[in-house]
Amino acid sequence: MPSDEWLTRAREQWTWRGAKRPEFAVEPGPGQESVWDYPRPPALVADPREVIVQHRGVEVARSRATIRLLETSHPPTFYIPRADVRGDQLVRATGASFCEWKGPCTYYDVAGVARAGWSYDEPFPEAEVIRGCVAFYATELACFVAGERVRAQRGGFYGGWITSELVGPFKGDPGTSGW
Repeated sequence: MPSDEWLTRAREQWTWRGAKRPEFAVEPGPGQESVWDYPRPPALVADPREVIVQHRGVEVARSRATIRLLETSHPPTFYIPRADVRGDQLVRATGASFCEWKGPCTYYDVAGVARAGWSYDEPFPEAEVIRGCVAFYATELACFVAGERVRAQRGGFYGGWITSELVGPFKGDPGTSGW
């Protein structure tokens, strides 16, 4: 676990915190959201839309009880309750990471795809609602929100899901490394 000093420094480094949309951000149209209006620290919001995750025709997860994580400059990440995820499709992977907002992260191989999912099994208190939920990368898995197939957030490490309701630019796109 990083020190309190490290955590404070990591959290303070962010310029954009959702309080004011930068000039380069796309203006949302009717029914759209700008990822630049999302807060930092991120908001965790219940989402009742049906979310489905598949790989090569195998359904890995299906839920109407997801938690959508909304963080400045990022497309949302959907966290699915473990009860709605097929446990036989998850194998704990090697390695771990740490998020200054959510805490220590565990990775999973999903339906044979290396490190295609992750969870926060011991999150910080402010992220308790995602304890035990699983999120998935849409890069190699087919992920859907309310019937719409999502596009994966670029950047390799990021796990946001881009739907037609979102406008960016999105963290991970070319030229965004300084955000």
